[in-house]
Amino acid sequence: MPEPDPARPHTVGSALRELTPVLVRAGIEGAGGDLRRLVAAVLDLPSAALLSRPEQALSAEQFARLRCYVERRAKREPVSRILGVRDFYGRPFTISPATLDPRPDSETLIMAALAIAREEGWLSTPLRILDIGTGSGCLLLTLLCELPKASGMGTDISRAALVVARENANRFGVADRVDWLQADGLESIAGPFHMLVANPPYVRSAEMPLLEPEVRNFDPAQALDGGDDGLGLYRRLAPRIRNAIPNGWAVLEVGHDQADDVVALLASHAAGIDASEIRVHRDVAGKRRCVAVRTRD
Repeated sequence: MPEPDPARPHTVGSALRELTPVLVRAGIEGAGGDLRRLVAAVLDLPSAALLSRPEQALSAEQFARLRCYVERRAKREPVSRILGVRDFYGRPFTISPATLDPRPDSETLIMAALAIAREEGWLSTPLRILDIGTGSGCLLLTLLCELPKASGMGTDISRAALVVARENANRFGVADRVDWLQADGLESIAGPFHMLVANPPYVRSAEMPLLEPEVRNFDPAQALDGGDDGLGLYRRLAPRIRNAIPNGWAVLEVGHDQADDVVALLASHAAGIDASEIRVHRDVAGKRRCVAVRTRD
């Protein structure tokens, strides 16, 4: 990136004109939108406000910070990683290198879980929710915010991820309704819960090098790599689901081409599950993104 003239003042408009080509040359899709988010963060303004403030000045310190952000983005670091925050289901979640960067696809799981809660009459009852591999806590904490009578437990094998999840619980005012446990899968979990939610690692190991740099280089590998067929954790969860959820629902995110495999795995290996009560939910792109299964005593 060429050095700017330190004597030349910068405005929102001039910064956008000067720095957008840097991201374009780096192959960043949506370079203009990413840069506007970075400028807005530097100025502590909503991105939409920039459209009406092209002449707003940036101080030398603000422009230097913006250039640092742009250099990181040009190396394919996601904007959410640079800023340490990702919006998910309308709420700003703190993220860190220890957590997966929440994606809009996972909001399909939230919508499926809320639809089930309505169907079961759980909207105003003391529902207990278990989140396996909670990461930033985005799934569990979103559900607790949407279901004010609910409480839950989030687990993760990463202690550092749980620190972030606790911070988010405090941010959203639900810390008194959630417990955290460092654990791997369901091996050490004692129920009962009404609902299990999880976004397991489901990328096939051979496909890890093919992921976009924003994912491959910045998301924790243990949150992505699902083994040879991408189903490693699903296979471990299936026979234990009913122990944690004796009479309720498990709602699992899956890879876009894995729904049938996960349905077959649950139907054949999970005790207490009726194959007729397995549902598949599609994301906004029409991909089969979420599998929900009913357990019964």
